[in-house]
Amino acid sequence: MSTTTSLKPVARVPLTSRLEPQQFVLYLGFAAIFLFFAVTLADDGFLTTRNLSNIVLQTAPATVMAIGLVFVLSAGEIDLSFGSIVAVSALSAAVVMQEHSLLLGVLAGLGAGVAIGWLNGMLVAYLGLPSFLVTLATMGLFAGLARSMTDLRSIPVVNEAFTGFFGSGSLFGIPSLILWTLGAVIVGHIVYRETRFGAHVVATGDNARAAQVSGIKVPRLRLTVLMLSGLCAGLAGLLYAGRLQAAKYTLGESDLMTVIAAVIVGGTALNGGKGTVIGALVGSLLMGMLNNGLILMGLSVSDQMIVRGLIILVAVAISLRDTTR
Repeated sequence: MSTTTSLKPVARVPLTSRLEPQQFVLYLGFAAIFLFFAVTLADDGFLTTRNLSNIVLQTAPATVMAIGLVFVLSAGEIDLSFGSIVAVSALSAAVVMQEHSLLLGVLAGLGAGVAIGWLNGMLVAYLGLPSFLVTLATMGLFAGLARSMTDLRSIPVVNEAFTGFFGSGSLFGIPSLILWTLGAVIVGHIVYRETRFGAHVVATGDNARAAQVSGIKVPRLRLTVLMLSGLCAGLAGLLYAGRLQAAKYTLGESDLMTVIAAVIVGGTALNGGKGTVIGALVGSLLMGMLNNGLILMGLSVSDQMIVRGLIILVAVAISLRDTTR
């Protein structure tokens, strides 16, 4: 008689019972920061439709990357290489589209992301190497590869169909970047909350040994979440290339802190077993709003980095405090 069990998708419960103290803090903090900027920057155009829409458009790639990171962190792993994957994916798509079709360019960009995620996953899942060290190494490896791919040159993306689909286009008046963000969030939320895979991710991050005993193929799951992170980073690279109409090795270079902050602030636990895609979306918008507001206030880049660092510190403190109760 088999002793294995299969975990079912997370059961639907009322929204009020899903919210935890950390999420209340997130939403209240978001509202408080928004009101602060709305009042102090009222004469600087913070509340204009153009500025608010720019915040959403600028955070679209970071939001997509954050969704992949939610799955990785929830499984008890970490991925530090997604910023480098963004650059490699964008450059791969741009280079291929110079000589071939739009479809091949998109496949090259997404394929590069999945391939790097597969490499990370194989080293972590089947060689037993720590994901922190593996992805730290591949972050440097592929950052160097991105620089050498085009000799530090920017590659223009002149395919109008590509730039419209992934960047400057719109459907029924809704910018394509917002549609990509909404689509990624909806799919990510459903997979995380309503599928067996999502339940297995949470169970593995909570207790990998117990998950293995219950019948979950933990190595395969770790490989899958790191490939998913690579896919999300690859898509983010296409969104950057579409919006900027060019690909360069610096794409994604400054996103590591922003994306990790968005995910942790959003309520995903650093040590696994808990996460939220919706929280990652709110966290990403919060970081985008902060960047926008601090720039309008005239703060220097160093001051902005200090503020982001403090936010991460507070979020990590709250996250670890919740998990040790």
